[in-house]
Formats: sequence, structure tokens, C-alpha cells
Amino acid sequence: MSSTAPPPPPTTTPSLFDTTTLTSLASTVAILLAALALSRRVLDPRATPARLRALFVWHAFDALIHFLLEGSFVYHCLFSAAPVGSILAASAAAGGAAGGGDGVTGTGMGTGTGYWPDPVNYLGGGLKGGGAVAVAHGPQAGGENPLAKLWMVYARADFRWAGVDLTVLSLEILTVLFAGPMACLVCYDIARKSPRANLVMIILATAELYGGYMTFMPEWLTASANLDTSNFMYKWVFLVFFNGLWVVIPLYAIYVAADDIFDAFRVRATALGEKKAK
Repeated sequence: MSSTAPPPPPTTTPSLFDTTTLTSLASTVAILLAALALSRRVLDPRATPARLRALFVWHAFDALIHFLLEGSFVYHCLFSAAPVGSILAASAAAGGAAGGGDGVTGTGMGTGTGYWPDPVNYLGGGLKGGGAVAVAHGPQAGGENPLAKLWMVYARADFRWAGVDLTVLSLEILTVLFAGPMACLVCYDIARKSPRANLVMIILATAELYGGYMTFMPEWLTASANLDTSNFMYKWVFLVFFNGLWVVIPLYAIYVAADDIFDAFRVRATALGEKKAK
């Protein structure tokens, strides 16, 4: 009898346009349409400049993304846990695309092991069973929850979103608790025609630019070990386009707000000059 081991079962690569992916993209479009509908309901197009209407739509979209999508990510990282064995089995059935990690620090190395290990002592849990992590948190432990599955689609491009990366989770908690309410405040101020909107937009835009930097700089310093840029969908749609929105539009918001503030100073300077001339 031959002692040659049987070949391993073939692995499958998740489809770039499977039902979950298409549903995830459709949910983003639905959120944008909801923001657009809200702007048409609360803003008078004749009394609100086009650029403020656009920024209202953006900040309404921004708030909904933070609360609904990123809020679900934070929820799963804090409250969804599953045995590593079941996560590995689910990953194998899906083609092993969830990513991997070193099992100690919780920083994934893109090893393709099929799950993202919890950091040491995460939520006070520590390590169990002779150094093996007994359970893992995050969307990978969310089972059939639709929002968990949405994040697992994104985790094909950035493995860190499958589980708990401490930097990412810390930023996302701040995003949900701070950036979400701030975006709502911008919408409220634009609708009320309050000049405070300019100040809030600058604060929020600066925070989101910094958040984007802190999300990706660790990856760039480690040769993007946890990013999959092997195809158009992952690189240009998931990573570049969706993350690029939170760079380009906050910069535009800063430009609009700063221009309005500078204009107020110019008006004041003109008024003071005329007053002195009298």
C-alpha cells in the first residue's frame, strides 16, 4: 500500500459578486438614498446653497454609517464570541478567506489560518487551554447575523475586521460615540442655518482624517500584511474607494467651513473699516 497522504481538499475563493457582497454594497446605497431623502425633507433648496446641501447629505450618510454599520462592528467585537473551532470550520467552508493572526497579540499576519485571534487578556478573558485561545470575538463570531456577514465580506480585503484588532476597535468605539453624534449635530446646524456648523465640521473632519491615518499607517509600516489587494474589488472598491471617501470629503468640508469663516472675518474687517472711516 502506498504511504502517500491523500491530497488536501480543494479550497475555494469566495466570489467577488456573491449574494452577501451584493447585499453589502446595496445596503450602502440604501443608506445614501436615505440621507438624500432626509435632505429633501428638511432643507429648502432655494435657501440652502448647493454645497451645504451636499454636506448635509454627506453628514447624514456619515452618521448612519457610523451608527448602523460601524456600531454593529463594535457590538460584535464586544458581545459576539464563538469557539475557535467553529470559526475555523465556518472559514474553511467559505474558502478560508477570513485572514489570520499570531494568536498572542491579536495582530494578524495574513496567514490564512481562517480566523483573527483575540488579543491577550481581551475583556479580561486571558488565554485558556495551554496557550490556545478558546474563543474569538468579532464579526467572525457573529454567525448568520447579516451585519456580521457584511463585515466578513469587508474582511476579505482587510483581515483585521474579522475579529478584534485593538487599534481598529478603539478607533471604532470613538467613531460611534463621538463622530456619529457630531455628524448629526452638523446636519442639525445646517438645517437651522447655524454658523456653528462650520466649527463642528472642522472638528469632525479632522478627527476622521486622523482616524483614517491611524487605521492604515500601522499596515503601511508592516508592508500591508493584513490587506488583500489581489483584485480590483478588494483594492479599488473596498480599500481605496470606500476609505478614500473619508479623506476627500472631510477635506472638502474643511475647505467649505474655513471659507465661510474667512468670509465672516472679511465682512467684519470691511465693517470696521467703514466705521473708522466715518
